[in-house]
Amino acid sequence: MEAPDLLTPPFATKIAIIVRDDLAAWQRMNVTAFLASGIAAANPELVGEPYRDGSGGNYLPLLGMPVLVFEGGARELATARGRAATRGLRAAIYTQEMFGTGYDAANRAATADVPAERLDLVGFAVHGPKNSVDKVVKGTHLHP
Repeated sequence: MEAPDLLTPPFATKIAIIVRDDLAAWQRMNVTAFLASGIAAANPELVGEPYRDGSGGNYLPLLGMPVLVFEGGARELATARGRAATRGLRAAIYTQEMFGTGYDAANRAATADVPAERLDLVGFAVHGPKNSVDKVVKGTHLHP
């Protein structure tokens, strides 16, 4: 039996990213990019084929499905993290402290000793079944 094509609509799953609504524009874009990379790294089956232009130029593959970006306050991000954990969904996080680091190992160290309920989340991403992700992001709204 052939595996289902995850990258052809209608999509059975959803990718959602929530960024905190009090971040500067550059921070929102930076956090969104980091979180999308986490989803792609953890779910290689969601990455499409490489791109090619009409002149023979080759380009890297991208996530093969839409990424919905939401925004909300600190409380909404904490609630979303809890909902995802309750549903067993793997998530990517970005905390306020990570803006003060300069590299991957320092980012991980910034969260290592902080209990989940005390994380100062500025970004959160999740991938999973549509209805589960919809319940996780409830209370946030699409980023304008």
